[in-house]
Amino acid sequence: MTSISQAPTIWEALKEAARISPEKAGCIFQSEAISFKDIDERSDRVAAGLLQLGMQKGDRIGIIGLNQPEWVYLYFAAAKIGAVVVGLSVRYRSSEFEYILNHSQTSVVATLPAIPDMNYVEFFQEFGPKIPSVKQFIFIGGAGSEGSPTVEALLDTKVDREALDKALQAVTPDDLIMIIYTSGTTGRPKGAAISHRSQLASARAQAEHTRITENDVIPLALPFNHVGGITCGLLTALLGRGTCILIPAFDPGQVIQLAAQYGATIMPGVPTMHTLVLMNENLSSWNTDSVRLVISGGSNSEPELLEKLNQTFPDATVMNLYGLSESSGAVVLSPWESDFETTLRSIGKPIGDFRVKAVDEEGNELPTGETGELYFKGDAVVASYFRDADETADAFQDGWLKTGDMGYIDAQGYITLMGRKKEMYLQGGFNVYPVEVENLLTRHPKVMMAAGIGVPDAVLGEVGRFYIVPQPGTEPTEEEIIEYCRENLADYKVPRQIVFKAELPLTPVGKIMKSQLKEEYEKGA
Repeated sequence: MTSISQAPTIWEALKEAARISPEKAGCIFQSEAISFKDIDERSDRVAAGLLQLGMQKGDRIGIIGLNQPEWVYLYFAAAKIGAVVVGLSVRYRSSEFEYILNHSQTSVVATLPAIPDMNYVEFFQEFGPKIPSVKQFIFIGGAGSEGSPTVEALLDTKVDREALDKALQAVTPDDLIMIIYTSGTTGRPKGAAISHRSQLASARAQAEHTRITENDVIPLALPFNHVGGITCGLLTALLGRGTCILIPAFDPGQVIQLAAQYGATIMPGVPTMHTLVLMNENLSSWNTDSVRLVISGGSNSEPELLEKLNQTFPDATVMNLYGLSESSGAVVLSPWESDFETTLRSIGKPIGDFRVKAVDEEGNELPTGETGELYFKGDAVVASYFRDADETADAFQDGWLKTGDMGYIDAQGYITLMGRKKEMYLQGGFNVYPVEVENLLTRHPKVMMAAGIGVPDAVLGEVGRFYIVPQPGTEPTEEEIIEYCRENLADYKVPRQIVFKAELPLTPVGKIMKSQLKEEYEKGA
């Protein structure tokens, strides 16, 4: 078994992989195998180029890119000079860019020149005055605005070894490596200030728990601007010296084709991704024998989905994963010894030496089996939100992260998630957690996706309004869905309103945006 790296900083973890397994492919991109030695040498040159552009320790660099080698080189280059990567999504538009770049005081933006529905060269030429802290643009994969360097040019930089070594030695485990802004499903985004120590703690705990080795091959379509892609994917694989197949943007057919071509051993994804892979016509032609582990995380995985994954990957263990931007990545995974029934109802147990407790409204720890807000503690938990003392004070307490997620811990230490604290509603005075109803709804043969919110009601105070995306080729009725719920749920949990939709609004990482459903309802009401 590969020994998992214990390196204290991210650049040291890369140097270690390049020293121990220099020719081993760290990444595969469009049929090119890129070794750990290549990644190390290329990120050295990019780091030297960033130093020549005047970047210093602590400076922020925003990256707008797909899952591609340039993102990887920029990330490790930033780690080597003590710069801080600000994760930006290719799905962001003007309001997100304006808030995040100004709030983070980003000085350099590395960006693609264009994607099919967005020309970044033109956009930033016009938008420049609104983001005064940004002094430099670097373009990825082609020329951009006049006078701006490209990553390709940085890759040709002659390394000033003395200057780079000085920068490397100045980086400490508690220095920031990334600021990841929460997806902004409610209010203004908050920037989780992720350090080398916190990101490595999560990645190391996941690598050890999932028993990553040099033989592992991981198709990676989860975006790098989010912990799912960068911590749970790239960094976890690096620590065990596994190989990541870089998939620029999620496409279920491409995921299947590349997984089959390279003999994928671990299949990570959020529930939406797994659902679309399972529906894809190419699935039947894929021999899944090489897959040893399927990981579903990012939001609650309905039992119906986990059962389908279990059937589709008969030689694999199916695990839930739970983590947040504020925990730098994963903090909970299903144990190997978990029987499948337990995996269906529980997200698992804390990994590494992370700790969990469920607390009441006053912050008192609750006894086993009682539902409260989940708090986590450990090296993976970030110290703060970047430049946001009020939100930091609200979310962190004596090293504990208040997640805003409701759940309970059973006598064996398994955690069952009940949904977001803010999602709970009171129907006729009884607490209803939408996730419990959603899990039941997605077991119905005519239901593909479901999401519930509480809405005002003159008699009951609040009632459940559930949005349903039907399975293709089916036409469920409101009556049959409500009757199905009546047969399987306590009467106070039965939805009072059913709305059928062709699709549900999703965040860039595939979570259902219930805040948008609520906004739509309020406008309509």
